[in-house]
Amino acid sequence: MTNKHAKQFFGLVAIGFLLTLAGCSQPEQSENEKSLTGQTSVTAETDKSNQGENPFFMTWDTPFNTPPFSKISTEHFLPAFERAIEMHKREVNNITTIDSIASFDNTIAQMERSGSHLDRVSRVFFNLANTESDEQMQSIQRSVSPMLARHGNEILLNEQLFARIKKIYDERLESGLNSEQIRLTERIYNDFVRAGANLSAEDKSKLATINEELSRLSTEFGQNVLNDTREFTLILEEKDLAGLPQTLIDAASAQASSRGLDDKYVITLQRSSVEPFLQFSERRDLREQAFKAWANRGDNDNEFDNKAIIQQIVALRAERAQLLGFEHHSDYVLSNAMASSPEAAMNLLLKVWEPAKVKAEQEKSWIQALMKEEGAGYDLAPWDWRFYAEKVRKSRYNLDEAEISQYFELNNMIDAQFFVANKLFGLSFKERFDIPVYNPVVRVWEVNNAEGQTIGLFFGDYYARDTKRSGAWMSAFRVQQKLDGSNIPLILNNMNLNQPAEGQPTLMSFSDAVTLFHEFGHALHGLLSDVTYPTLSGTNVPRDWVEFPAQIYEHFIAQPEMLQRFARHYQTNEAMPESLIQRIQEASTFNQGFATIEFTASALVDMAYHQLTSVENLDVRAFEDKVLSEYGKPEEIIMRHRSTHFGHIFAGGYSSAYYAYMWSEILDADGFDAFLEADNIFDEETARRLHEFVFSTGDTMNYLDAYIGFRGREPSTDALLRNRGLRNRGLEIED
Repeated sequence: MTNKHAKQFFGLVAIGFLLTLAGCSQPEQSENEKSLTGQTSVTAETDKSNQGENPFFMTWDTPFNTPPFSKISTEHFLPAFERAIEMHKREVNNITTIDSIASFDNTIAQMERSGSHLDRVSRVFFNLANTESDEQMQSIQRSVSPMLARHGNEILLNEQLFARIKKIYDERLESGLNSEQIRLTERIYNDFVRAGANLSAEDKSKLATINEELSRLSTEFGQNVLNDTREFTLILEEKDLAGLPQTLIDAASAQASSRGLDDKYVITLQRSSVEPFLQFSERRDLREQAFKAWANRGDNDNEFDNKAIIQQIVALRAERAQLLGFEHHSDYVLSNAMASSPEAAMNLLLKVWEPAKVKAEQEKSWIQALMKEEGAGYDLAPWDWRFYAEKVRKSRYNLDEAEISQYFELNNMIDAQFFVANKLFGLSFKERFDIPVYNPVVRVWEVNNAEGQTIGLFFGDYYARDTKRSGAWMSAFRVQQKLDGSNIPLILNNMNLNQPAEGQPTLMSFSDAVTLFHEFGHALHGLLSDVTYPTLSGTNVPRDWVEFPAQIYEHFIAQPEMLQRFARHYQTNEAMPESLIQRIQEASTFNQGFATIEFTASALVDMAYHQLTSVENLDVRAFEDKVLSEYGKPEEIIMRHRSTHFGHIFAGGYSSAYYAYMWSEILDADGFDAFLEADNIFDEETARRLHEFVFSTGDTMNYLDAYIGFRGREPSTDALLRNRGLRNRGLEIED
């Protein structure tokens, strides 16, 4: 997904909350890598299980104890989940029945160590479920998700366990714990309370049922989106290609060839395919067909329809929030976020909504003037906006997206993201070809710090395929921790670029390059984490803070010195001309009214769903229309994510939190100004503070304190409005 407002969140769909709470430590390392990872010896349970055949209970004799994908088959997952859950239950039971007074070491630390095999199985399975999904994997996911929810409920609602946690929490400030241990104790205690630990037995039972049903519904929602997305293909012939750049034609040809459609061209509903088609195709009838299919994913009244699921999810979330003592789900979510309240989030959204409408109206007037000049003979519709906006961009700024993409080749952009990491944090990257991967297109790099020590592995999976969910995201096969020796992270970035024909370069839009940098910012947040406990590691932080490291990293690829160095023509290797760089900068706020309306409309609908206190006969289409008409959304612009395929909020972790991208943009825009004020985008002291207070801290600090530690003051919204061309509510209109 493009730009900073549409990134899929990383992490595990069904068990992430449980894993970060109740044990993300890993099983043993292979002998040849123990010196690097500092792992302890294998457990008796693992020694015994080596006699079996399931690879999840064997020693992984691979570099850095990475998953041995060639040895893992689909049939291994379900029995591995069942066994790992039983092992975790025994570990938790040992904590609750130990004959000693509850202490941090015998309770909290042991909880952090527990569930290592369940974490191992879950991280492999859910990463593959997102990238290599087929009917068998989807069937397993439908079975496993409620199983994991049930297991999580048993832990989070365990009265004996909570009694021990509460004792440690009550005594945390007088018991000699260090700051990280106090932070962890508070995090776990609050998570248990928010999960219903203080409820009556009857209400705990209700809550457990709700959680299990929500897990099932979220899984079904995500699978429906994936299946409905691949139901549609737009098959083109030579006569249908007018206006399309050669890179898109080549990608569409490769898609057709993979389906056995020789001499044809295929446009899919992956954003990397359909969005440039809408931007360049001169065939308005085909643009309309593609746009409607794209907008209506999950809303086709077929077996993959999500409207009824949305009603059930929204109703259950409202019921759960009230059971836990909150007015509504939004109140529940935001009470544990940096924004702290729905009102604060809404204030931000509305602060940009009004000037964005003015900006979009200006953009609309430019488009309509061009349409009139060309004698279009029809009114502007949503499937026309991208097409005519591209023409306006070209006429006003002499800027052609097809020209720009010739300078953004994937390998060069990967080198660019590594270069920035080296300049800021002293990191180096060596590609490894001996690390097992789950698909031949996946690449792996060993990451070393300035002292030459290995701090992690970075996996890159950049191409779209039918088995892969849409979007771009970061996740992990293992998180960083130092509880029992150093445990290096295994971090994965996913994108959905069009895979070119063999031997052809992978060309990207500038927006794709920004997305690449965004996801790598998330990856660095995981790789540079330097904490003791897995629950506090890396990206295990609230949504409106987790996007900050990723979004500040985006800024670097837009800087002239980076473009001059890495934006090189894919055929001639010539650097991007300074005149083109200047035109890109001049056009940086072009169409930002459109982009801001798209994003904010989705965020407003998200907030509206989750501020409902009761849900009966929810008509999804009518609800969207009602909410957005009340805010005066322009008819020619639709939500970036319509409800029926809004995976962020109905299949991911962003319910009532999609605003977080905008909240984090306040931080990243203001934060990057620190480098600009130093007159050096790689200023050593600014980079040191960024590492110390942001990238390495995980959840060990208060987030505002962390930002102030980096920036020296609280954030301001001025840079956000400036960067979007929305300086104030009065918005100066350009002629």
